[in-house]
Amino acid sequence: MVSTTPAPYVVEDCGPNLQLFSDGTVIRFEDYNILLPPVLPPALSTVKWKDVVYDAGRGLKLRVYRPPAATVAGDKLPVLVYFHGGGYVIGSFEMDNFHACCLRLAYELPAVVLSADYRLAPEHRLPAAHDDAATVMSWVRDQAVASGDTADPWLAESADFGRVFVSGDSAGAGIVHHVALRLGSSQIAVDPVRVAGCALLFPYFGGEERTRSEAEYPPGPFLTLPYSDQGWRLALPRGATRDHPLANPFGPESPALDGVELPPLLVVVAQHDLLRDRDVDYATRLRAMGKQVEMVEFEGQHHGFFAVEPFGDAGSELVRVVGRFVYGNGGDAAAAAASK
Repeated sequence: MVSTTPAPYVVEDCGPNLQLFSDGTVIRFEDYNILLPPVLPPALSTVKWKDVVYDAGRGLKLRVYRPPAATVAGDKLPVLVYFHGGGYVIGSFEMDNFHACCLRLAYELPAVVLSADYRLAPEHRLPAAHDDAATVMSWVRDQAVASGDTADPWLAESADFGRVFVSGDSAGAGIVHHVALRLGSSQIAVDPVRVAGCALLFPYFGGEERTRSEAEYPPGPFLTLPYSDQGWRLALPRGATRDHPLANPFGPESPALDGVELPPLLVVVAQHDLLRDRDVDYATRLRAMGKQVEMVEFEGQHHGFFAVEPFGDAGSELVRVVGRFVYGNGGDAAAAAASK
């Protein structure tokens, strides 16, 4: 008997990244990375790195970066937990450009950097990535109290768990927002770890009503409005709109943030980013609530500029801004950077 079942067909075509078929099948393309691999300065070869499993059940890993400064006896360094971008649908800590960013952050801050992978949509829709980030934070907590064979020797020797910062770019910055929200509402317990601040680099937020920057700005080289909308269709729970709390921090059903004790926040904004107005609104609203939030805007830059050019002039300034935030223990350092 001839089957009358129609063959699966493409319902979402993400260009060189992936295709979603009508039967739920996802084809991922291994060569989607169109960024040129950066040339690493020789000094960064002194940063040691290794991959560690943080969730054995799901096979999820993070990459630990330890700069040479961390080898000095008794000189423990702050910890920077980092989540890569990619609209929740692409990306990995293994990508050359994200790897270069984390090498640079580790070396120049300096800090012990933990760059974490997480489950991607549409195979794993939100809040899967946010749940994985919570697991990362639990892993950091466990390392803070570990001893003997259960303790990672690099972290035991080099990490100051009293100075942990959470950062990420684009979708990774969206993850950081939800980590901060879960921490502030006691949904994640990390004691004795102290999360001293969160740095959100051009966060990927959404909403149904278009902002001026979405409506008027020309497409950036690595983010267009159609691609942003498509990313949310693939990442959010099926049937959800861009006003879903997982996309819009101030949507009609989003939790009120007034009473949530957020750590100090640094919000980095790119002037020509389609999401610029959303990011500015995010920082402005939180500041109006009395939160410790500093915003630094990079003139002439587009969304994702740090990953696109990890060693460009803007990337150099971004590393300095994050370094002042980390070593100033919060938003006052970012304010100093913005005034220069």
